[in-house]
Amino acid sequence: MAKRWAGHAFLALVVTLTVVGGALWFWQPGAARICWAVATVSALLPAITWVVADLRARRFGADVLAVLALTGTLLVGEYLAGAMVAVMLGTGHALDAFAQRRARRDLSALLDRAPRFVQVRVGDELRRVPVGEVVPGDVVVVRPGEIVPVDAMLLSDAEFDESALTGEPLAVHRPRGDRVRSGVVAAGAAAELRATATAEDSTYAGVLRLAEQAAASTAPIVRIADRIAAFFLPLALLVAALAAVLARDPVRAVAVLVTATPCPLLLAVPVAITAGMSRASRAGVVMRDGQALEALGHVKIAVLDKTGTVTEGHPAVVDVVCAPGWTTERVLEVAAAVEQLSSHVLAAAVVEAAATAGLRPPPALDVREQPGRGVTGSVGGQRVVVGRRDESGALDWERAVVVRAGLDAATAVWVEVDGHVAGALLLRDPVRRDAARTVRRLRAAGLHRIVMLTGDRTAVAQDVAGLLGFDDVVARCTPQDKVDRVQAENAKGLTVMVGDGINDAPALAAAGVGVALGNRGSSAAVEAADAIILDDRIDRLADGVEIAARARRIATQSAMWGMGLALAAMGFAAFGWLAPVGGAVVQEAIDAAVILHSLRALLPVRRLRLSEDTTRLLQRFDAEHEDLRAAREAVRFAADELRSGLTDEALAAVRRAHDLMVTRVLPHELAEEVELYPALATEFGDAEATVTMSRGHAEIGRLTRRLGRHLAEQGTPATGSVDDLRATLYGLDAVLRLHFAQEEEAYFALTDSQQGG
Repeated sequence: MAKRWAGHAFLALVVTLTVVGGALWFWQPGAARICWAVATVSALLPAITWVVADLRARRFGADVLAVLALTGTLLVGEYLAGAMVAVMLGTGHALDAFAQRRARRDLSALLDRAPRFVQVRVGDELRRVPVGEVVPGDVVVVRPGEIVPVDAMLLSDAEFDESALTGEPLAVHRPRGDRVRSGVVAAGAAAELRATATAEDSTYAGVLRLAEQAAASTAPIVRIADRIAAFFLPLALLVAALAAVLARDPVRAVAVLVTATPCPLLLAVPVAITAGMSRASRAGVVMRDGQALEALGHVKIAVLDKTGTVTEGHPAVVDVVCAPGWTTERVLEVAAAVEQLSSHVLAAAVVEAAATAGLRPPPALDVREQPGRGVTGSVGGQRVVVGRRDESGALDWERAVVVRAGLDAATAVWVEVDGHVAGALLLRDPVRRDAARTVRRLRAAGLHRIVMLTGDRTAVAQDVAGLLGFDDVVARCTPQDKVDRVQAENAKGLTVMVGDGINDAPALAAAGVGVALGNRGSSAAVEAADAIILDDRIDRLADGVEIAARARRIATQSAMWGMGLALAAMGFAAFGWLAPVGGAVVQEAIDAAVILHSLRALLPVRRLRLSEDTTRLLQRFDAEHEDLRAAREAVRFAADELRSGLTDEALAAVRRAHDLMVTRVLPHELAEEVELYPALATEFGDAEATVTMSRGHAEIGRLTRRLGRHLAEQGTPATGSVDDLRATLYGLDAVLRLHFAQEEEAYFALTDSQQGG
């Protein structure tokens, strides 16, 4: 705060002295010169401290020329010129300080979320104590949703969300006696643990220390102004020296230095960077300071965490497999009925899936949670169990579900009704639908290498990386592994690291630019990052890179044009055609021009903007995709039912799938073809933009007609054609999944990115 007021006071002082001097000039020229001299000295003293600090940090910045110009004006008595340089110097530093204060203010709310207190059991009562007072042996109680504050041993079975440390998005069951690391989150019922370490010696603190070490070893980014000043300063000194020697007039040297004062660097560059930070903030990306924005605009390599960054970070129901005689809607309905009263981490996913399908689960009675088993309750007089089960002695279709879950890297949650399996819900951490578009935009912005790091399983990581087109993927990463890989990538080019977990904090600190997802990211990640994405959307990363690159480009252009004009003015001053005061006036004109150019960074980055009508169409068809989930799953269910031949149950499933395709899916596809695609072609300015999607519609229609012809054969499919019937159904399922995913990624995700930037 004191530094802030000192900066304000400095600027106010030099501006006041310069203006007062101008007012006194007509009546008391001597007093005016004194005011300008004091203003010059007032600027010279802090400028010298800035130069000394830069030199100690081995930086050769733009302030050096300002010090020489201020000193020169004092030596030759050109006090007005010195006062004008002082005003420009103070304004530039005030702009830089303002940008940093604003960034810190935007981040403060995020950093306040770190847990500071914990519940400790003393006898029969709980006491709320600071985390730092917990010692080994204390019994700590962690309620659902709370973070385990210290490394500890479990006193009862419990489940934890360990994604912040390991990247594994699904809850992990831990038995009594297991050791639990600090930083994980209680996912089921309240857990009691016996502390085995203090907060200072626990895993979470160790990760923070690793982050601090990584930050300390990261080389600072050379800023734009310093790069340009490195070659401009020697040139200006050479011209000034030649002018003074050849003309035998030190005033000419001072005139050269005044016109060479790097005000475009001190003013235009901070204006462009501050404007870029403001634009990025509007787009949901808060920069810690101007250096972070400059660096983000120059990155060539991106390293992205998986869980919670390119994936949603929480499980979602991706499939429902039903037992014979059950439907997707009924299985979801009874499961959601008991799960809506559960605090289990998977319960929210089940309830959300039922709500998305438009179901209204009936009330459940006598709901109970059994740690490690699941949730039980009574629904409509029937006993419902949702959770894990003993898979020994499972039926063929049940074993097929287990195999399918393993192949898809999903978790199977079983639904039993009155002791009989009704179906299984397959849950997986889904890829963000804007992730692929974000990767493409990053490549278009100039990044030539994109890598994914995760603590998750290799199979899961490879599937996600292949889907999104990453150049490389590393699974089973520890925090140290991530730091090592980020440092290796940094050696190839300036690298941005993006993550949200505690385990990402050291890598964020080690990267050239660390970007944290701050909406639900850990406080450790937020503290270690250089930029924060506020609204938990990965496409904001591409927004930030595009905005930063544009601001950096405008800043460079402003600086180069300004210094080019200053170089021309230096020539006039060297030949005696510009006095020091005249040089200062010319420099002011140059400043005004380059500042106006720098303010262009406030303008939005140009990108596709959809009309309101097209946006409404996209939102409508996006909602219909969710409504059609049951129809799509009916196709896969019918194909699975045919594994035992053409039974009555299988035939009923095939007929139901065909009916849903004809009455629900095909009308949806036709409406897209007639209403949505022409609107998108107009927006894209290319009639061919939707051709591949139209081809998908045609294939869906062809397979549906083929399915209908099977059913039309004398009322039932011929026994010999069952293999072709299954192939038709599986083919239709594959085309539907691919086509719906393509539309959601290519078109529907556009509605999510219409704000900001």
